[in-house]
Amino acid sequence: MGRRVIASNRRARHDYTILRTYEAGIVLIGNEVKSLRAGHVSLAGAFAEENDGELMLHGLHISDHAYGRHGTGALHQPRRTRKLLLHRSEIDRIIGKLDDAGVTLVPLTAG
Repeated sequence: MGRRVIASNRRARHDYTILRTYEAGIVLIGNEVKSLRAGHVSLAGAFAEENDGELMLHGLHISDHAYGRHGTGALHQPRRTRKLLLHRSEIDRIIGKLDDAGVTLVPLTAG
């Protein structure tokens, strides 16, 4: 079975020169998984940056799921900061490249 692309950031491919791509997981909570699978996600304006040795994703918008349980956790924040999941060696390599002038880490697809 192939990988299904849920969302694509076509604007990033136009605005940036893509030097390298990485595949990473994202820490999700509550009904964010259902919303993501339903395609209720936008990568527009999203970017990642280093914070205490971890890569954090900012600006990713995941809408609230219509049939989600209410009262099972914190209020849904569509654009909250989410942690990216990568191997330590990849994180260190990316952080080293982010120190270069003019380098930005942007998500290209969600799937």
